[in-house]
Amino acid sequence: MKLDFTSLEQSVLALRRSLDEAVPMLASLSPVMRDTVKSGIIQHFEVAYEQCWKAMKRWIEQHGTRENVDGVTRRELFRIAAEHRLIADVDRWMNFHRGRNETSHTYDAATAADVYTVTVDFLPEAERFLADITIRND
Repeated sequence: MKLDFTSLEQSVLALRRSLDEAVPMLASLSPVMRDTVKSGIIQHFEVAYEQCWKAMKRWIEQHGTRENVDGVTRRELFRIAAEHRLIADVDRWMNFHRGRNETSHTYDAATAADVYTVTVDFLPEAERFLADITIRND
């Protein structure tokens, strides 16, 4: 049975659109507006990241051979996803996870700048993951 990845597709597309639109104009914005736009982009990252790991979990539950992923750590989930060739680099995805956690536990300018950098790095990985999981969704 095919899994529905509509929410994943929409969240990754929203992140892509926000980066494509915003990055070229950031330098022309006031510092307050620049921070506001970056905050919106980070919000898109948070949603896309959540959709990615949840899609991984659903796919592994349906297509995995023996894995029970309920209650596993995020590192273990990413390790299993890498074994199934859904992602290439567990440590990179753990960095995305840390970035996501930083946004929900702390907020200051330095954290926002770090998470924004993680967000930019995340997009191509999320797009690759979406393409790979969609192809393998049978």
